[in-house]
Amino acid sequence: MAALSLDQRLSPQMGKKFHQNGVNIEKIEGLIKVYNDGRVERPATVPNVPCTVASELGVTAKDVVLDKFSNLWARLYAPSCPAAKLPLIIYFHGGGFCVGSAAWSCYHGFLAELASKSGCLIMSVSYRLAPENRLPAAYDDGFNAVMWVKTQAMSGASEHKWWLSKLNISSLFLAGDSAGANIAYNVAVRIGSSNATLLKPLSLKGMILIQPFFGGESRTGSENHAAQPPNSALTLSCSDTYWRLSLPLGANRDHSWCNPLANGSTKLRGLQLPPVMVCVSEMDILKDRNVQFCTALVNAGKRVETIVYKGVGHAFQVLQNSHLSQPRTKEMISHIRDFIRQ
Repeated sequence: MAALSLDQRLSPQMGKKFHQNGVNIEKIEGLIKVYNDGRVERPATVPNVPCTVASELGVTAKDVVLDKFSNLWARLYAPSCPAAKLPLIIYFHGGGFCVGSAAWSCYHGFLAELASKSGCLIMSVSYRLAPENRLPAAYDDGFNAVMWVKTQAMSGASEHKWWLSKLNISSLFLAGDSAGANIAYNVAVRIGSSNATLLKPLSLKGMILIQPFFGGESRTGSENHAAQPPNSALTLSCSDTYWRLSLPLGANRDHSWCNPLANGSTKLRGLQLPPVMVCVSEMDILKDRNVQFCTALVNAGKRVETIVYKGVGHAFQVLQNSHLSQPRTKEMISHIRDFIRQ
């Protein structure tokens, strides 16, 4: 799996809002700069890579356009010689809704290995980014990606036979890490509130939420006091910056897209949600918020499997920025494999 470590400068300088050369900007060092005239810069700190996969993984990957008008595209991964029909994971990358791509080397490596070791098809979606496209644009793209899969499954398009022929249409999962997990959850909520026949012939079997990126105006204990690992991928100031850039203008962190528990958890009971696995990192500032979310889902009668990964921080499975990252990533892949095989 490709390893990526963010520069140590990211930790103290993440999430700065400051005045430079007469222009007010939002800045997360090494990842994004936003100027008050609307210009956005995203340094190429993380390289984009082509869809080539190491032969020993036994996985084929190809890039496909889902909607040319919104530039929505995805990278599809398919094990080469499956013994049976395979579940499909529609995956959304992290990056605070503001950065990231399905072509990022760290996601390509992680998802190629996940497809190989878990025995599943994966569609990694490259959705529109904020602040140019604030929420709900990413949710719209996520929903449209699901509908694209439905269309292909119904039409049996010959150009997609290389993966459609391996698809178990009754075994669809929505997944993502960080902001991508937030997208997966909100797309599932939208599907659950729609007509029961919306997905047919597909069937949504579950959600896999890895370190889901939620927030709130009130701080949690881990947000205030979490012991951050070196080269942490997410600090509190960084989190606040991402929310300022991605939420609708005028919204605060108690908007339901940021804080699904803002108005109490009673409304969760009425949501039609599939079983969910939530992956929590012990040293993540989001740990307490993730655990509270899981507790609220359980209290609302939902099927929830919560797994805490010891000694690692946010996005360890893609950043590989700790000596524990590799063994914990292997554990995570094993847990995901077991969940999708239930």
